Amino acid sequence: MAYLTSSSATGTSFGMRATAAFQNMVASYKQHRLYRETFNELSALSNRELADLGLHRSNLHQIARESAQTAQR
Repeated sequence: MAYLTSSSATGTSFGMRATAAFQNMVASYKQHRLYRETFNELSALSNRELADLGLHRSNLHQIARESAQTAQR
């Protein structure tokens, strides 16, 4: 009777994990930069301009966060 034994590493290598971690950091940085740009642009608007857009100044953080999250998808 013949037996076949196969062995392979099931885990990922350190290089692959380091690359994935770096890519996650880059994606997080880009998302945060987009959040800050959106927030700063909305903050520069007057209360009247925000009202014309149907926005309130207290919602700017939430709007910028949602915008950055949907843009990254």
